[in-house]
Amino acid sequence: MAQAYHPAMSNATAPSLESDACYLAMKTHDARFDGTFFTAVTSTGIYCRPVCRVKLPRRENCRFFRHAAQCEAEGFRPCLRCRPELAPRAASWSIEDASRILALQAARLIDEPDAWTEDGPGAAQIAARLGVSDRHLRRIFETQFGVSPLQYLQTRRLLAAKQLIADTRLPMTQVALASGFASVRRFNAAFVAHYKLNPSALRRAGTRREGQPIEVRLGFRPPYDSAAMLGFFERRALGGVEMAGTGTLARTLRIAQGARSHAGWLQLRFDAGREQLLLSVSDSLAAVLPVVISRVRAMLDLDADPIAINAALHAHFPQGDGLRVPGTLDGFELAVRAVLGQQITVAAARTLGTRLVAAFGEAIETPVTGLTRLFPTPAAIAAASGDALGQLGIVRQRQAALQAIAREVMAGRLALHAGADVPATLAALQALPGIGDWTAQYIAMRALRWPDAFPAGDVALQKALGASSAKAAHEASLGWRPWRSYAVLRAWHATPTTPEPLETP
Repeated sequence: MAQAYHPAMSNATAPSLESDACYLAMKTHDARFDGTFFTAVTSTGIYCRPVCRVKLPRRENCRFFRHAAQCEAEGFRPCLRCRPELAPRAASWSIEDASRILALQAARLIDEPDAWTEDGPGAAQIAARLGVSDRHLRRIFETQFGVSPLQYLQTRRLLAAKQLIADTRLPMTQVALASGFASVRRFNAAFVAHYKLNPSALRRAGTRREGQPIEVRLGFRPPYDSAAMLGFFERRALGGVEMAGTGTLARTLRIAQGARSHAGWLQLRFDAGREQLLLSVSDSLAAVLPVVISRVRAMLDLDADPIAINAALHAHFPQGDGLRVPGTLDGFELAVRAVLGQQITVAAARTLGTRLVAAFGEAIETPVTGLTRLFPTPAAIAAASGDALGQLGIVRQRQAALQAIAREVMAGRLALHAGADVPATLAALQALPGIGDWTAQYIAMRALRWPDAFPAGDVALQKALGASSAKAAHEASLGWRPWRSYAVLRAWHATPTTPEPLETP
């Protein structure tokens, strides 16, 4: 593969782009840079991903932008072939430059559907969440991204709507609401203004009928060790909820939006040759497809930036360049599994989790053999008696922790998703009975998608790092910030003779 990398193209650098390097990456269809920039072609008025297979445009007709919102702000329309809405997100992290960190956190909230209220993430609400004024947020956001928060949000909504139109049979009213527009009128007006065509003109004349699964392809940046990722989930698969093996993963899930709940199933497999994930989603989840895709991307860490991560970690962990941090489709489920796995083996935690699902999970019908139940809701766990939990083999200390988490989630005081405030959530978790630093850090790593989580007290991690204590492990890790979650995975993976961490569910 051609080495098209230029330092200006890394997400860890300034927002400027090196045009010649971008053109070379586009010329070679280099998937390492998918989602890190977009090419706008002045002769067609279209913008594309670097992996797009259309005829290569002339160099003088190409303009390069870091974000889709910048392309659309300049009047370019998304390509219908490479579909920019399916590109990996440009997730950047930094431990320096406070203004840049603030702008990136604001973009992260806009990108995370689970962090939205019913009215969507307005700039004023995001500014209040981040503790700054609306004016200050707009100023630093435009400096970092070249567009306003409103323009960035509008692009996200339009691309989500475009995906729903192309991949589902949802009525346009549902498409508008599911993608964050307050009304069909506003949706139609925005769509026509940006894309110069009526939304219905984008609907494919395909053969998929109502009730059939939705199928989409999601991009990721290589290198990606899909075998390691699927193996991680296979070892932890709960009976009735998950099925993993032979290069595929299938599971049930429930997504709650306001007072409504949507339940269904999904299946996935990797197409490594094309750097894509093939995802099938049950039609019952069509109305929340943007949320499903966002959670799948988080679960499989499809938006990671391997160039930036490997630059920080390759010298210490040269064999781990393709490893990603496994996430979750449901933060509450992950927290429950983390508690169940405290101080016991992975196999034992899997047994307890399967028992919990059988006792308190709802039945669901799916076409996938073995997928028969949904993971228990917070309400079901909170209402469970001590005797019922004890009969499953769950000791009293963990019963208290499970029910405390369930009550906090039900009350809305604890958010366990990628848009949550990490320091505040860590503090809230450790204030609960039975939740220590290890469990809180593990939840932050997988449910909050915090790339800098580091469970320094983990014995297996200390052994892998050759550290004699948690303090020594912490000191050894400082040079890996802000990618210590990836360092943890690489350390565990690099010592195959060392048992997996006992507390890891």
